[in-house]
Amino acid sequence: MLRLGMVGGGPGAFIGGVHRMAARLDGRWSLVAGAFSSDPAVSAEFGASLGLSPERAYGDWAEMARAEAGRQDGIDAVAVVTPNHLHAQICAAFLAAGVPVICDKPLTIDLTSAKALAEQVAASGLPFVLTHNYSGYPMVREARALVAAGRLGPLRVVQVEYAQDWLARALPGNRQADWRGDPARAGPGGALGDIATHAFHLTRFVTGQAVAALSADLSTFVPGRRVDDNVHVQLRFEGGARGQLWASQVAVGAANGLRLRVFGEDAGLEWSQEEPDVLRFTALGEAPRSLRRGGPGLSDEAQAATRLPAGHPEGYLEGFAQIYADAAELVAAHHETRAPDALARLAPGIDDGVEGVAFIEAVLKSHAAGGAWTGISA
Repeated sequence: MLRLGMVGGGPGAFIGGVHRMAARLDGRWSLVAGAFSSDPAVSAEFGASLGLSPERAYGDWAEMARAEAGRQDGIDAVAVVTPNHLHAQICAAFLAAGVPVICDKPLTIDLTSAKALAEQVAASGLPFVLTHNYSGYPMVREARALVAAGRLGPLRVVQVEYAQDWLARALPGNRQADWRGDPARAGPGGALGDIATHAFHLTRFVTGQAVAALSADLSTFVPGRRVDDNVHVQLRFEGGARGQLWASQVAVGAANGLRLRVFGEDAGLEWSQEEPDVLRFTALGEAPRSLRRGGPGLSDEAQAATRLPAGHPEGYLEGFAQIYADAAELVAAHHETRAPDALARLAPGIDDGVEGVAFIEAVLKSHAAGGAWTGISA
């Protein structure tokens, strides 16, 4: 079993618990060390609650990187689940210590630091995984396989949306809302960095096509909020397709409404995160088909990401766990100096992280220029 460390994710942190559950699900990772809080006492107490040895619940992430690199039983990878502004320096420190990294998105809060981190990853040769977890869903991987196999024909239209309502009102005192609404910690994008980056990555993952240019309009509806809470972006893909991306955290009545539709010359498909086991596929002139996770005839990509028999629902944790399963294969292959299983390479990596930050900066630039068409400079 591989040994995992974690930076961030302490008391009251939603995503830290998700990472820990996802890492445990397939029995490939064991959490053995962490710097869970900037307060050493809090980190020690939280580490004890997770069953960690006292000397491996660190009060400082830099101390953790040094200490774990020097241990014979040191961590095989670190999960970085802090607010966004800390990602770059923490990832850099662990890479410098020879430790592979699993980082939450967005990669960093500016393109300069993202590119610097990519250069460090390339120089180190270490595995680096970015947790765009929705790419771990079996039926998202099936959608990717269908597009890659040419089943849709030349792509024409891509529509993606990610709608939530949890920030429809100001939430003073809510820790998750507080840091996400602070440009110094979240970066210059609100809903843009938090969820629009997921929607953007989903389009890239499924279509395989880069975005040549975009035109953006950002809104901040809640008075006093310092970052955007609603995003509209038009997309022009390099392959000729046109697209639209909408992301909102003020869409009252929406829970976690991530939905992707892709239309080609010969067929179309649709997937929704709130009904993740089903991919709707419609060939021109034929009745719609509902492809179901675990069913016959699916691609190797979808089957490899499936854990339960058809009819036993899989969802958010299983999709997240697939990213950790991929990461485990990449790290194990690195240790064993062998090529990893090809399907593990579907895990998002450093290049996806750089492109995500470049997407954020292009959207901000376009919006500032009144929606002018802007290229993505990754």
